[in-house]
Amino acid sequence: MFETIYPLARSGLFRLDAETAHHLSMSGLRFAEKMGLLDLAAAAPENHEPIELMGLKFPNRVGLAAGLDKEGNTIDALGNLGFGCIEIGTITPRPQAGNPKPRLFRLIDHEAIINRMGFNNPGIDAGVRNVRGSRSFRGVIGFNIGKNKDTPNERAADDYLECLRKAYPVADYVAVNLSSPNTPGLRDLQGAEASARLLETLKAEQQRLSVEHGKQVPLLFKIAPDLDEVQIRDLADVFLKGGLDGLIATNTTLDRDKVSSHPRATEAGGLSGRPVFEKSTEVLRCFASHLGSRIPIIGVGGISSLADARTKIEAGASLVQIYTSFIYQGPPLVRELARGLQTGGNRLF
Repeated sequence: MFETIYPLARSGLFRLDAETAHHLSMSGLRFAEKMGLLDLAAAAPENHEPIELMGLKFPNRVGLAAGLDKEGNTIDALGNLGFGCIEIGTITPRPQAGNPKPRLFRLIDHEAIINRMGFNNPGIDAGVRNVRGSRSFRGVIGFNIGKNKDTPNERAADDYLECLRKAYPVADYVAVNLSSPNTPGLRDLQGAEASARLLETLKAEQQRLSVEHGKQVPLLFKIAPDLDEVQIRDLADVFLKGGLDGLIATNTTLDRDKVSSHPRATEAGGLSGRPVFEKSTEVLRCFASHLGSRIPIIGVGGISSLADARTKIEAGASLVQIYTSFIYQGPPLVRELARGLQTGGNRLF
């Protein structure tokens, strides 16, 4: 039902400010889920078996990227639309208002979005409470974590450690966001030396927490598409030596080459959607060539069709995530990807 009315709903929503439309959509999803109006069949494509990755069982290969459900309060509704994985956040230790508005812009002709949200979120404690309150979703829940804007980089590890400790009991995996362009200085943590130090610190804490809680929660890093081959090679070496459990490639881009003619192209922030597909896929492919099968990769960035998703898989991804294309195309895309990427339950890593 929700799938059939989405085109009409989108027409109305796109008449509103992008951020207002976002909040209205999420509220609408929660209401529809509570009233039993969402299509439960979308979550379980026919003849499909779970995908085993990082010790987790994913119902299908299609996940929701971080940024849509920043609070973790719409998990059940989104799960009913067919996502096999929902990554919430980015969540920081303390609640954060984010950057001044307006901070979210549609580039409709390009099926793209520019955002400079700035990690607006209710804080890790609220995120954990919301995840504990989810009831019907049986897929994988990831926590995307970051540092507060006013935390200096030399203390960034403290913020990531706090989020890791609090998320660990309820998270299926934890993704460390080093790549948002909207927190000043954050991408400096993607340098090989800084990443190595942070990874060593977080892996040590992960080991301690695994003993304390009796389970191993995979640790992933999310990286930017704006990396050159030398940076990719150096980071791949860091990830292999440090024992990273998984990689998410990629976040939004600062590059505006694909949208230079659009009047919104000069807006500050990260660009997502169709224009980032080629750049993010090339970064994914380059990481895969260095990592081989030793570290699994989740491919995200510009996936707008089944063909795009298959290209990500062929480039080296084991799973995919979408965000911007979900805004533009709605639930039918989730169903199409989930069905089209069925493999009969391959064990990938």
